[in-house]
Amino acid sequence: MRSSVFFINGGAGRVINSIPALELFHTENPDDDFVIICEGGMDMFKNHPLLHSRAFEPNHKGIFDEKIKDRNCVSTEPYRVWEYYNQKCSLAQAFDIQINNKGVRDLPKPTLKLNTEEDIKGFLAVKEVKEKTKKEKVIVFQPFGRSSINANGFVYDSGGRSFDTMDSFEIVKRLQEKGYAIMLMSEFSVPYSDLGAKEPVSHPQNIGLREWAGIIKNADHFVGCDSVGQHLANSLDKPATVVLGSTFAINTSHTSSNIEIIDIDTDKKRYSPIRIVFDDEVERNNDSCMKIGDNKSIFDKIINSVTKRTPVAKTPASNIKSLPNNLAFNADSKVTPNLPFTTTGKKKNGKK
Repeated sequence: MRSSVFFINGGAGRVINSIPALELFHTENPDDDFVIICEGGMDMFKNHPLLHSRAFEPNHKGIFDEKIKDRNCVSTEPYRVWEYYNQKCSLAQAFDIQINNKGVRDLPKPTLKLNTEEDIKGFLAVKEVKEKTKKEKVIVFQPFGRSSINANGFVYDSGGRSFDTMDSFEIVKRLQEKGYAIMLMSEFSVPYSDLGAKEPVSHPQNIGLREWAGIIKNADHFVGCDSVGQHLANSLDKPATVVLGSTFAINTSHTSSNIEIIDIDTDKKRYSPIRIVFDDEVERNNDSCMKIGDNKSIFDKIINSVTKRTPVAKTPASNIKSLPNNLAFNADSKVTPNLPFTTTGKKKNGKK
């Protein structure tokens, strides 16, 4: 019997959600010496105790002759699973249906393991923000998804999956008023200080998703839209508030009770058949699904979700004094670690 080769494509969020199904395939098919061709990149498989050694980039030298030629090819596309596009299962469950053919079943959260460097860099980045802002709690905020577009400073997402720029500012402003420091997870810069933010917003740039995973692990809470950050938070058991526009809640893959989903528009949204067909009418219908605007109750729900799960102490705590994994650290050191990927925004007067 020939073994299998699974082709996994798409963004990192999709890759993360394929992990539970692949773990189950490994358990339920011990005689299948399968491999994974990571068309969407293999970063999320790194350090995985079962899957890292089976994962390969598609441009790996000799990959066809050595790994594919004698195996059965399985091209995965969870968006084409009936249960998924009829809102009967999550993204992870759709992968499981396609890979294991066992129907809709409960799945464990994806396994995402960081190495020591990723963990420490995340810790130090969060620690630096806490020291510079003198805040007890740090929120990682991802306002924009992969489909968002930056048009000369105006960030928009015609698919209705990302925050409006001004809505994202309102969330930042309210979180700062509650005493939280913010780290912006975005490939686009947002001039929150120019818009009126009273505190600087840290915006780490030019770092990879595994470094972001380290930051999310060591931060106190994640707030974001339907994008990769939510899946990192879910995998790392981090308290999170996930806000949905055009995405249907059942299609997300959150297994942690520490994650709250806030659905902005449950009445107007229509399922967008991405990777099946392009439906312009549906896309136009969903264009405004993620816009909050004057709907104060949605902003209140977001902030209440954060304060409920990650409250700020009335008396600010001293800076964190221990590295992850019980690694030695001199808490009294006056030296600030050199973190080239961490930049803190300026206040309105131009001073740090």
